[in-house]
Amino acid sequence: MTTRRRAPARPRSRLSAAEIHELFSRLAELDPAPTTELEYTTPFELLVAVVLSAQATDVGVNKATRRLYPLANTPQAILDLGEDRLKQHIATIGLFNAKAKNVIALCRILVERHGGEVPRTRDALEALPGVGRKTANVVLNTVFGEGTIAVDTHIFRVANRTGLAPGKDVRAVEDGLMRVVPEEFLLGAHHWLILHGRYVCKARKPDCPHCVIRDLCKFKDKTPSA
Repeated sequence: MTTRRRAPARPRSRLSAAEIHELFSRLAELDPAPTTELEYTTPFELLVAVVLSAQATDVGVNKATRRLYPLANTPQAILDLGEDRLKQHIATIGLFNAKAKNVIALCRILVERHGGEVPRTRDALEALPGVGRKTANVVLNTVFGEGTIAVDTHIFRVANRTGLAPGKDVRAVEDGLMRVVPEEFLLGAHHWLILHGRYVCKARKPDCPHCVIRDLCKFKDKTPSA
């Protein structure tokens, strides 16, 4: 007789439902209208900026797109600019050669298959060169108002340190967050958690003394007050 092997248990939040609601209430009070720090005016500009931001800082990407977008900020305009000239404008960004190739390729697909518009579905977004699940989540959330969460290094760190949504990889953390974040906070959760990780719950030395969710956080090695 064979026995069925149980599926591994999914990590659960170490915070209670009440604590999770309080955590997001505080973050929302601190920043009622959170958004990305990438500069953009159109869905296409955001899409390109997010593709360029892989393994790069938002500050660095913004410096490059401030030079690029006044010259070319549509798929056809970037195709007309060409890959070599595009590289010149983004050369200060890491991996700019590969990113330029991806941006040109995605622009071609947008023109040929989507009328030059950024598609609104995950499958269509992830079919674009240089666009993975994280980039698609950013676009779906920030441009189209969907309750998605793009787990980057900041969100991964905050979710694990606080105990909000522990996970061994980014997808596990994303799935955990989608299970526990209250519906009323889902649209802003992505931005609140990124900003908290970027400016407070920093990698090397978290600023626990100035953290608004310090008492809710399950991190054992909190930094002491000065």
